[in-house]
Amino acid sequence: MDPNLLILGGTTEASALAKVAADHGLRAVFSYAGRVSSPRIQPIPQRVGGFGGVAGLVDYLNAQNVTHVVDATHPFAAQMSWNAHHACVQAGVPLLALTRPAWQTQRGDDWHHVADIEGAVAALNGAARRVMLALGKLNVPAFAAQPQHHYVLRLVDTPAAPIDLPNHNVVVARGPFDVAGDMALFREHSVDVVLCKNAGGVGAEAKLHAARALGLPVIMIDRPTLPPRTEVASVEGVLDWLAHVKTERGV
Repeated sequence: MDPNLLILGGTTEASALAKVAADHGLRAVFSYAGRVSSPRIQPIPQRVGGFGGVAGLVDYLNAQNVTHVVDATHPFAAQMSWNAHHACVQAGVPLLALTRPAWQTQRGDDWHHVADIEGAVAALNGAARRVMLALGKLNVPAFAAQPQHHYVLRLVDTPAAPIDLPNHNVVVARGPFDVAGDMALFREHSVDVVLCKNAGGVGAEAKLHAARALGLPVIMIDRPTLPPRTEVASVEGVLDWLAHVKTERGV
């Protein structure tokens, strides 16, 4: 019996896995959370939207006879990762995480670590600054608590509703980004501090190289606590796992 794979996606790594799955003729479905209005079309069947919590995901795994799950969601999609963990335990389905290694400080960096969005908002107490807010649209409203700043927002989609910040610019762009482009962006908007999540990977790290080159401080939100699980950092690691990990469903 061949694997029947569910990929919990939305990241560059998930898309790379979908391509390899298609190239290898693997039976697989790619699941998007539905937070982006125009998600990238995948070369395998895809679905968009939540499952309805742990119980809903268990029902999906059973109804679709899923044999393996790969959690390739964003490192900050902690709720989905925990739901996947609990659902796979209940359904008896092996779970693997395809993760990006976290970014590490390098010589010349000026990082200020915070634990979460609340800590990031608090770190902006004080005089007005020009803040590159590289967080995605879901977390933007929290920064209305610090209205003295001018925010530069880089978003994948044009906002459907006005941004609830008194002073801001919106830059609509989809990565991967490059260092020269990010340096130009920071200079154009006179950015003097960068605020981001430690997403890891290469698609969005250009802003850190740009901040280092321009001598800008970075407020770095550390990763949330994720469930215990087997992790790999490459598509090759996923293929090896699929070849060797057995499931209660007979593979």
